[in-house]
Amino acid sequence: MVTLDVLDNGVRFLTEAMPHVRSVSFGVWLTRGSRHELDAEAGIAHFVEHMLFKGTERRSAEEIAQVIDALGGQLDAFTAKEYASYYVKVLDEHLPLAIDVLSDIVLRPAFPAVEVERERGVILEEIKMVEDTPDDLVHEIFTQAFWSGHPLGRPILGTKESLETFTPDILRRYFGDTYVAQNVVIAAAGNIEHGRLRDLVSSAFAELPGSGSARQDVAPPVDTRVTTRHKDLEQAHLCVGSEGYPQIHEDRYACYLLNTVLGGSVSSRLFQNIRERHGLAYAVYSGLSAYRDAGMFTIYAGCANERVNDVLDLVASELRTVKRTPVPAEELARAKAHLKGSLTLSLESTSSRMSHLARHDIYFGRHLSLDETLEAIERVTAEDLMRVAHTLFRTGRLAVAVVGAPNGNRLDQPLSLD
Repeated sequence: MVTLDVLDNGVRFLTEAMPHVRSVSFGVWLTRGSRHELDAEAGIAHFVEHMLFKGTERRSAEEIAQVIDALGGQLDAFTAKEYASYYVKVLDEHLPLAIDVLSDIVLRPAFPAVEVERERGVILEEIKMVEDTPDDLVHEIFTQAFWSGHPLGRPILGTKESLETFTPDILRRYFGDTYVAQNVVIAAAGNIEHGRLRDLVSSAFAELPGSGSARQDVAPPVDTRVTTRHKDLEQAHLCVGSEGYPQIHEDRYACYLLNTVLGGSVSSRLFQNIRERHGLAYAVYSGLSAYRDAGMFTIYAGCANERVNDVLDLVASELRTVKRTPVPAEELARAKAHLKGSLTLSLESTSSRMSHLARHDIYFGRHLSLDETLEAIERVTAEDLMRVAHTLFRTGRLAVAVVGAPNGNRLDQPLSLD
């Protein structure tokens, strides 16, 4: 059963009891991410996330690691475009100590100057790692061009130039203005009792300030340019993409299924055509990115440098087909079964249930049950998929990014989808 409370300081607190397990996953979710940064702050949300593990007023970085290791637990965090998450997974008997550690991290970070300098170097190496991983780099380049000049298009990691401006005082100011009750959702799933946990959480997070500065989201315009980055690689890595749907769009389930049919599995059309029939790529897939007011549908493939146009032609062919011809009943049923099965299996752990609770609250303001989601998937028709495909896949509305050395390929002509 899912239970929602609002604590005295305004923090939203959700739990889901799973009495058949011995673990508990507990997460503090911040409804601020890289899209809420000012231009001069690019990368600061991610930098602060790193710094919260580098010591508090009560514990050193080593002591934080030792406490969780001694429990056999897992402590981690990540920063995304629209939120950040700090979470711990432990045995139910160790939850009070785990909450004490996690609340210490998100309430009382020390931001020691020596650690700021050290972590700056770590994040610069993280940026270099993306540069040296071409299948990650092409997605980053695609996104920057697709939402050019908008915070959603910026790298979460920031840039070398922006990282060099961050001082302990700047990080503390950002932290104090952002890590406030109005921006926090706390979620827990596992072998827990809501009332007892509520008392524990209310006490641990009582000193969290109520509010900070508001940041206004503005939807990004779309730029459908072709972007290339020359690198001396054995393969070309390419992304083709179109505008997608926001998180709460009424056609999101049809879009999920369209993605499954096109490139969401090894039986998908793009995988079977580009890899299995033509042997042009080892990796080929499609994916969705969805935010509060924007979305993106992307297709990725890695191929020989001289075969980029061939792969693009096959991608365009599949997109034209899905616009013109209804997906056969058997294929649609298979896609629904795949999507429902993947979703159900993904929710079998306490950590995935905890994340599910928090994300639903952040985007929908309520919990969507698994049955509700499965029923919505089942209601999608072949006509819905065609309608969505007509909306998303239009000539002149596709963007392309290529990383590699695709000499001799013609990349200046828009893909025809008519």
